[in-house]
Amino acid sequence: MSGHPVGREAAVAVLVLPLVITLVVLSFAWPAGRTAPRDVPVGIVGTGAASQRAVEGLVHEKPGAFDFHLYPDQQAARSAIENRDVYGALAISAHDITVLTAPAASTSVAQLLSEVGQQLAERAAQQGTTGTRPSAKIHVTALDVVPVAAEDPRGVVFSSAVFPLTICGILIGAFVSTARGLRRPWHRLLTLLVACAVAGLGAYLVAQGFLGALPHDHVATWAVLSLVLISISTTAAGLVRLLGQAGLGLSAALMVFVGNPFSGAGSAPEMLPKGVDYVGQWLPPGAGASLLRDTAYFDGNGGSGHLAVLALWSVCGFTAVVFGRRITGRAPGAKTGATASGASLSSLPTSGAASPDRRHAHAHAHAHAHARRSDDDY
Repeated sequence: MSGHPVGREAAVAVLVLPLVITLVVLSFAWPAGRTAPRDVPVGIVGTGAASQRAVEGLVHEKPGAFDFHLYPDQQAARSAIENRDVYGALAISAHDITVLTAPAASTSVAQLLSEVGQQLAERAAQQGTTGTRPSAKIHVTALDVVPVAAEDPRGVVFSSAVFPLTICGILIGAFVSTARGLRRPWHRLLTLLVACAVAGLGAYLVAQGFLGALPHDHVATWAVLSLVLISISTTAAGLVRLLGQAGLGLSAALMVFVGNPFSGAGSAPEMLPKGVDYVGQWLPPGAGASLLRDTAYFDGNGGSGHLAVLALWSVCGFTAVVFGRRITGRAPGAKTGATASGASLSSLPTSGAASPDRRHAHAHAHAHAHARRSDDDY
């Protein structure tokens, strides 16, 4: 194939690109197509007979779907929801069922718990658990402990913001790492930080100022949006400094094609296939989406782990930006010694007289060396 460029390019177009597209479709479609509850933390209020029967029925019908936590009363269950210990709770008695939900944590899980409450009521009525006629109905009440913003009742705006943040973070990192005017590492880092802060402010003004989807803790929410951008952009910039153009492709594959579909931003990490939820929460898109929920609706409760993940990625990215050239020993995209030598030899004159070509080659080499020294000036 090395001697037939047409065949090589055709093979790339016919084999490699379709394979890549197939993997991309798989990474997005598989988690979405396998969305189901898996060990979703749910509270159960009380230990009465009705509660025990409900738990036994759910364990039998939906094995592995819920991770039950017992609470003595509704107030304790509300506190657990607000502290991000559980997604919701079921308070079950002989005559009614109260479903405590937190749509701000996940509209999908809140809807699921409401459906579970209705199913429990219908089953109890059919079995005559109230001690009256089997056809007697049990009253079901749904209470939103932590509701989502009224302007975004289904959480669509929130979940839709993760993908653009990922793309913008990669673009910022790619630009800063390749800009010729930013010769020193601290120039790159300062520019990157300011760009992410401004971009985070713009994202917040759109999400809240225009669409009203992030109504609480304005400054903290802006800071989280900026931190998400910083963690993604520094990773992209660091990989470019280490690997050149291949680093940009690697950062895009990692953040866009793995981090975004595995983030659980549209549902919840516990609704994704096993293993995917852990991978997604260890990448900036997933950790950023979870931290944004924690900050915007839960006063930061449950966000320490996600904050640590974003900080870790940011620190690693900063380190790669500063020391990337020293680690690799060459600039990204720099020519190899053989290529440079070949170019120098081709420019040598055949006689001892200094020709214009030789003077031009000498000036070009001097300018190239000066640019490399400037780029290495820390």
